[in-house]
Amino acid sequence: MLKLWKWYQNCLAVHPVKTQIISSGLIWGFGDIAAQSVTHFTAKNRHQVSDEDEELKINWKRVATTSLFGFGFVGPVGHFWYEGLDRFMKNRLQLQPKSLRFVASKVALGGIIFGPLDLLVFFSYMGFSTGKSAAQVKEDVKRDFVPAFILEEGIWPILQVANFRYIPVRYQLLYVNFFCLLDSCFLSWVEQQQDAAWKQWFKTFISIKEQEGQGG
Repeated sequence: MLKLWKWYQNCLAVHPVKTQIISSGLIWGFGDIAAQSVTHFTAKNRHQVSDEDEELKINWKRVATTSLFGFGFVGPVGHFWYEGLDRFMKNRLQLQPKSLRFVASKVALGGIIFGPLDLLVFFSYMGFSTGKSAAQVKEDVKRDFVPAFILEEGIWPILQVANFRYIPVRYQLLYVNFFCLLDSCFLSWVEQQQDAAWKQWFKTFISIKEQEGQGG
């Protein structure tokens, strides 16, 4: 394990962007395999699969598609986001590293900018990659974005506080990528759930709020 850690450190120092791209692609691919497994066994336990579908069959095309999202978006965009965000806080805003304002500002910007962008790109990309039309992708994003955003915003800010407060900048992406393993599993699972009842609850709740707002 120590040799693996040193090898990773060396790769990160020599080829930082390439290292993040490759590691993100692998992590998101593995996360999708986990998501498919969770979805299959959940359906199996609820007796929602036929006898011929009892055995787990990984959709490797979907795994490849999800991996490409890690390679093409999470890795490169994530790398420049965290590096650039740190420089912006230090050089432009003149905030003291690890201070309350420094950490809080990073968490806030991540939740306002990077988090929503990541979800929007993910659900749009997954829709278009399966051959859906722009109208269908729009409906899928409307269906999946809000539930995923609400659930993620209840978890990621806490994780990011620890990241920005205790983890050196050069390792912050490694920290994020570790939790992206769970996040990729979660997002893939959300996308696979289609029109699940719990999504319909979010949709109904938002519609009621909008109607109350218009009525007021």
